[in-house]
Amino acid sequence: MAATADRLRPVVTFAGQGIRFDQDSAETPPLLSRMLSYPIGIIHHQLSRRLGAGKPQPPRRQQSFSRDFGHAAAETVLVTRLSFTLLRSLGVGYRWIVRLTALAVYAILLMPGFLQVMYDYFFSSQIRRNIIYGNQPRNCLDLYLPTNTDEKKPVVIFVSGGAWIIGNKAWGALLGMQLAERDVIVASIDYRNFPQGTISDMVTDVSQGISFVCKNIADYGGDPDRIFLMGQSAGAHISVCALLEQAIKEAGKGESVDWSVSQMKAYFGLSGGYNLSKLVEHFDSRGLYRSLFLSIMEGEESLAQFSPEIRIQDPSIRDAVSSLPPFVLFHGTGDYSIPSDASVTFVETLRKVGAQANLFLYEGKTHTDLFLQDPFRGGSYELFDQLVAILHAGDEEALAKDSMAPPKPRLVPEILIGLARMVSPF
Repeated sequence: MAATADRLRPVVTFAGQGIRFDQDSAETPPLLSRMLSYPIGIIHHQLSRRLGAGKPQPPRRQQSFSRDFGHAAAETVLVTRLSFTLLRSLGVGYRWIVRLTALAVYAILLMPGFLQVMYDYFFSSQIRRNIIYGNQPRNCLDLYLPTNTDEKKPVVIFVSGGAWIIGNKAWGALLGMQLAERDVIVASIDYRNFPQGTISDMVTDVSQGISFVCKNIADYGGDPDRIFLMGQSAGAHISVCALLEQAIKEAGKGESVDWSVSQMKAYFGLSGGYNLSKLVEHFDSRGLYRSLFLSIMEGEESLAQFSPEIRIQDPSIRDAVSSLPPFVLFHGTGDYSIPSDASVTFVETLRKVGAQANLFLYEGKTHTDLFLQDPFRGGSYELFDQLVAILHAGDEEALAKDSMAPPKPRLVPEILIGLARMVSPF
């Protein structure tokens, strides 16, 4: 891994509490300075919602508990029905019984943290839940809003993971609430999962959600000139596919587009997989069986189409690749769900085709450490601090405020986190 990291300078490697920054090479400008100078061409749209009258909707107040309860009940019925369909595809074998049992134990051990996050998710006045962005099932998003509304805020559009099967916008609740405390607006997008939809449906949903945020986020106090796209695990894959598809449409010069890649100041990919052809057998060995995975991805012949690492090497879309925003990838070297090499090779490929890309490796961190266990520990953790530093780059006042922010509270005792890490099926 050290040899690989050297080939990808600049790389930041985190080992426990210590941090090592590799210096930028002379021909590669530092990440933050490059991002600050990166040209952003914002395309201004008429603020309209294609739902009902089509006029801009003012920020809505918190929905009533009864409405949320009704929505949750409808979602439960839908998820239950789809679960039976999914189980018929998976079959009920020994491997899945073991993994489902491990998942249940994992969730129970981390339940103190989940309960606190769920309470805030349903009762916080700073969260706008279930804002509809499209006409398909699950076409809705959650907004996490800062309490300080004095000036326009940076915006993160977040796409959650879930193996393309169990993704949910609520998975981004903890990150959304923590970033909102640092004066960042987070829009967590829901999308159809398999078997309700396949990969092209998921990409379409996410692209439509991005479009809605770009058009309407100013109404909620967001800065249209500081929008960042972020995906985690399967969400990292889906969001990159949406970004690349949009770039290809724009480069075609003939297709109308609802949003532009130039509106994305940067892309953040957390623990993602970007070359499906290399991951099919790995997923099969971990229980996401080949036949099921190929069904999600619409057949083996579609793997290259939905593999960003492969597509960006196509000379025919060179103009599209050149329009992509800077990429910043995060990955733990102890990730067994999606090996960190997936991010390493994607960064290498992005740089070969002339795109801006940086990689942050976290020594020994697993697939869920960066997203769940570390935040549940409270205090400060490297991924969050690095993310906030990039989001607030160039804003001295915000950076000073970040440096004085109180430590985040611990949500789960360390002994439970350690046990959960041992039984984690991820």
